[in-house]
Amino acid sequence: MGVPDDNPFHVTYSGNLGAWMTHFNVSLAFTTYTAGKVVLIGPGLAGNIAVSERNFGHAMALRATETGLYLSTKHQVWRFENGLEAGCQLDGWDRVYMPRRCDVTGAVDVHDIHIDKNGRLLVAVTLYNCLAELDGRGSFSPVWRPAFISEIANEDRCHFNGFCLEEGEAAYATVIGASNVEAGWRDMRADGGLVIDIRSDQVVAEGLAMPHTPRMHRGELYILEAGSGWFGRIDRQAGTFERLAWFPGFLRGLSFHGDHAVIGLSKPRNKIFSGLPLDEELRRRGRDPECAVYVVRLSDGEVCHALSITGSVEELYDTVVLPGTRQPMLIGLEGSEIGKYVAIGPDRSASIRSHAAE
Repeated sequence: MGVPDDNPFHVTYSGNLGAWMTHFNVSLAFTTYTAGKVVLIGPGLAGNIAVSERNFGHAMALRATETGLYLSTKHQVWRFENGLEAGCQLDGWDRVYMPRRCDVTGAVDVHDIHIDKNGRLLVAVTLYNCLAELDGRGSFSPVWRPAFISEIANEDRCHFNGFCLEEGEAAYATVIGASNVEAGWRDMRADGGLVIDIRSDQVVAEGLAMPHTPRMHRGELYILEAGSGWFGRIDRQAGTFERLAWFPGFLRGLSFHGDHAVIGLSKPRNKIFSGLPLDEELRRRGRDPECAVYVVRLSDGEVCHALSITGSVEELYDTVVLPGTRQPMLIGLEGSEIGKYVAIGPDRSASIRSHAAE
């Protein structure tokens, strides 16, 4: 299935990762937009790690649901749903994520996705510096922008790259810098980052090096300080960033399962990633940057498990935990499989005929 890949990558994993996924009945997924891939990794139904990967141009933001997931690509946001009945398997897979809906956004650089308590599909539209709803009324419908952004314009001014919900409502956003001019954030990468309360427009924390992926978990606000390699939480009362664990890479992609965080690391690739505190941290610690996914215990910051990625993939964007599956597969848009797999919804044809006869 799928299409041949002329630029293969390789995944190696720590010995207990499969047992951890099996114990919690979860799988992991990550995206890489430079290589244009979505990769699903599960513990397998027969005790062997199962990997499913598909090509999607500019694959970026992921959001898992109980039965499916959302994915942003260069021009679209896709919704996938499991096509199997509960407890069923097909060709050795216990989840088959099939494309079900596509919102065409155009090339607006969607960096984050959430579903709020009212069922609205909300996205971070980085190129236009705003939080938006995908409601079908346009490519996107803006619902919030930072107070220092004067207008909705096709200019990446502050690099609004992530947001999270609290009690089902959009709550916190991360930006690289408080700039209102095109690409002004690039001069603020080392220490201009902000965490903003979307509900009040108040700055919650500042002075950060490229903050990324804000997430609420068990009442705490966590972020990745991508430009330094530090993972930690924001003390919302004191306005400070409390460091929990450092990693040898540019951090993006944060998800949780219980007392564990799943964090993506990338190798710095160009001048946007240079001149950051991460450079000095790597030199001081004598470490080379890595492309990897780490599973970290929140109680003490200890790394419990790791996926190391080599070959054509050197940069990750997002990570998610997929619940209730040990061997998941994603149906791609290339090759023949999108025509092969068909899932039939509820059959109402008989009831319509019955009503017509009455």
